[in-house]
Amino acid sequence: GKWHMGVNCKSRHDHCHHPLNHGFEYFYGMPFTLLNECQGTDDPELAKSLQDTYWLYTQMIILAVLTLLIGKLAALFSVKWKIIICLAICGLLYFISWFSSYGLTKYWNCILMRNHDITEQPMNLEKTTSNMLKEAVSFIERNKHRPFLLFVSLLHVHTPLITTEMFQGRSRYGLYGDNVEEMDWVVGKWLLNAIEKEGLKNVTFIYFASDHGGSLEAHRGNVQLGGWNGIYKGGKGMGGWEGGIRVPGIVRWPGVLPAGTVIHELTSLMDVFPTVVHLAGGEVPQDRVIDGHTLLPLLRGTGQQSGHEFMFHYCGAFLHAVRWHQKDSGTVWKAHYTTPVFQPEASGACFGRGICPCFGDGVTHHDPPLLFDLSKDPSEANPLSADTEPLFDSVTRRIGEAVEEHRKTLTPVPQQLSPYNNMWKPWLQPCCGTFPFCWCGEENNKA
Repeated sequence: GKWHMGVNCKSRHDHCHHPLNHGFEYFYGMPFTLLNECQGTDDPELAKSLQDTYWLYTQMIILAVLTLLIGKLAALFSVKWKIIICLAICGLLYFISWFSSYGLTKYWNCILMRNHDITEQPMNLEKTTSNMLKEAVSFIERNKHRPFLLFVSLLHVHTPLITTEMFQGRSRYGLYGDNVEEMDWVVGKWLLNAIEKEGLKNVTFIYFASDHGGSLEAHRGNVQLGGWNGIYKGGKGMGGWEGGIRVPGIVRWPGVLPAGTVIHELTSLMDVFPTVVHLAGGEVPQDRVIDGHTLLPLLRGTGQQSGHEFMFHYCGAFLHAVRWHQKDSGTVWKAHYTTPVFQPEASGACFGRGICPCFGDGVTHHDPPLLFDLSKDPSEANPLSADTEPLFDSVTRRIGEAVEEHRKTLTPVPQQLSPYNNMWKPWLQPCCGTFPFCWCGEENNKA
């Protein structure tokens, strides 16, 4: 499925970010993310505000060239042809430089790979779901006689909401509901059935989860495409608000884990790694700080509390909020150091920008932090203060100490989201043909 970590570092074939270079033995899926550009029917999603700015500058250059050209031909003013030609060439180069990054996104970014080979460029979205299902089921069949880890990262419930014709119009909740129903069918009818068919039901640990809450800014006209976060404030890509964080996890392991159990403890997707290592009989590395904790004590009922006393919620490289599960009282506090500026102000989302920024003039810094008692106020509607909460000073001080302890465990790394790293680089572009003619399909590749 969706890898979303990229492929190359220094050359087109070094595959430094590829799954096969990070512990996986087999890969089939999308090395980048799913964008509206992949379907080509919605507004551009990749750096939309930046693209609008680039296009505005391009129009200004075109207008300037036309003005000089008309003035020259009509003898309204004197200007050298050399200046007009130079300005036109510079404008053309400027347009090519940014349009090659964003205007051809469908061909550069919307690709499918099997291991190191590109199978579709651009990908055929109508067949992507069935292709991934066949790969997943085939993987289960090939590995049924030995231990295996299958990580399926579906493209569903993510704009542009690719939904096959069989499920379109089936839900009462529009295209998003259709997409959710198809995802449910994919997991149950195909993946779980394949596990049961091969006699692996009672020996297979299955964990179903989402990586974030609904995306409030995702919409087409007045139609909401990004889901709904219920009573929780904010949504995907907002750093610390509950709407972008609090999602359910569903676990299945018949004969080992009791059915129908509901666990209200807070866990993290970072817990998947130590849980899998524990299940496989391995040891978590001791030469570094591992932020996750095995879920097995909670799931088996031998532990009553999550291993996370503190959780640190980042927006990109910036720490926005910290959650403290106070062990002695059971209270869950959350302190927001930075929050996005909603546009419009009361909307609860960043509709004006398309996505909430992590820093700069699009965020508000809080000192002292905004403090909420999630045990009593899960909607984060009523920030506490020293006047309304006797423990305000001691809680914010303890959370501040935890932040300092946490930062001591961090190792600086290159900024992956820097402007340079987000620029399109032709020498890194995965290509199934002779660059820049990168077009191929599954049948052509097999042939």
